[in-house]
Amino acid sequence: QLQLVESGGGLVQPGGSLRLSCATSQFTLDYYAIGWFRQAPGKEREGVSWISHSGDSTWYADSANGRFTISRDNAKNTVYLQMNSLKPEDTAVYLCAAHLFGTTPTTAQNEYNYWGQGTQVTVSS
Repeated sequence: QLQLVESGGGLVQPGGSLRLSCATSQFTLDYYAIGWFRQAPGKEREGVSWISHSGDSTWYADSANGRFTISRDNAKNTVYLQMNSLKPEDTAVYLCAAHLFGTTPTTAQNEYNYWGQGTQVTVSS
C-alpha cells in the first residue's frame, strides 16, 4: 500500500509556528498535486491548502489564507506546510494526500489517490 508520511506536528502556543512535511520513499511526487487536510475532534475533515505538481499554483482555505504557506521541493520529494500565527482552532490532525496529475485545486477527498496517517497539531497555552 503506497502511503505518504507526515511529520512536524506538535504542541505550540497561540501565535506560534510549525512546519509540517509530507514525504514518501515509495514513489515520486513529481506528478502529483498535494493537498493538506485537517480533522478536529468531532468535526469533518476539511481541506486546508493545495499545491500543483509543478508548484506554480496554490490554493488556501479562508481559514489558512495569510497564515499558512504551502511549498514543495521535488528534489527532496517533500511538500511543506508552513503554519504561522497559529490559533487554538487550528488544533487538529493534519493529513496530506496526493492527486495524480491534479491541475485544479480540489478538496474532494475521493479525487486523491494516496493519503498519509496524519500528524497531530495542538495549539494551546
